Amino acid sequence: MNRIFLCVMILFMCQFSLSQEINALSKDARGREMLLGEITKEGFTSNSFNTWFSKNYEAYQPDEAIVQKLQRKLKKYSITVFMGTWCGDSKREVPRLYKVLETANFPKEKLRIIGVNNARSSYKQGPNNEEKGMNIHRVPTIIVYNKKGKEVGRIVEHPVESLEADLLLICKKKSYQHHYQIVTQLHKLFKKKGTDYIKENSEKITRNLQSYSNSFKELNTYGYVLLYAKEFEKAIATFTINTQLFPNTKNSFDSLAEAYFTIKDYKNATKYYTKVLSIDANDENAKNMLAKMQ
Repeated sequence: MNRIFLCVMILFMCQFSLSQEINALSKDARGREMLLGEITKEGFTSNSFNTWFSKNYEAYQPDEAIVQKLQRKLKKYSITVFMGTWCGDSKREVPRLYKVLETANFPKEKLRIIGVNNARSSYKQGPNNEEKGMNIHRVPTIIVYNKKGKEVGRIVEHPVESLEADLLLICKKKSYQHHYQIVTQLHKLFKKKGTDYIKENSEKITRNLQSYSNSFKELNTYGYVLLYAKEFEKAIATFTINTQLFPNTKNSFDSLAEAYFTIKDYKNATKYYTKVLSIDANDENAKNMLAKMQ
């Protein structure tokens, strides 16, 4: 009897522990509330989050004709979303996504929302590393999976046309290209060729990536995600390519210098902070960092 009671208590405690991980309330460095890990709609409609969730949910009116077509297609898929309750794009797009999916009668058990952190020590990471290997560099990232669990498409940060139109293209397996294609291409190269190959062939890779590039911020953000995840060699390779794509942008060299400074390679950090000053002689951060290293 005691053994049965003990088993029941252990089961109860495990379930309670699991429930604690859902809608887990935390605070960032500035004292603002945020949700980390698994989030449900109940989490979004509680505490301070409801001020933006309900407002954006109610304001969005999906295209009924597109949603009607989407409803038939969505049955074959599941969706995982990585977002930040501290992120303006997430605050706008996630409530809209709920509106689209509920209008399309998408089963809530096939939707998974993961809240990621904004702290430097765990930048855009989930509390249980749910983002590991998923190439989450911008939020929200909305990933669509087929029945076999294979990714068939994703919407990154914001839709190209609209959430319902983009989802329909993905579900119809049409040609769909999300924003930040340059990150996708470089991420594939890291997986296929490895970091050493990219470092040794950075100029050739830069030429191949040129057509995908729109702004230095694309790879810059990706580089910082890698840097804060302590994938230092990948971060340096990424920042190096970005300096080659944007040789007249001081911030690309500043990021590369910071990466070298982080790993205590002060020779290269000095080299690239000096490069920043060659572009902008009045850059105070570069001056301060050079003085700090001296």
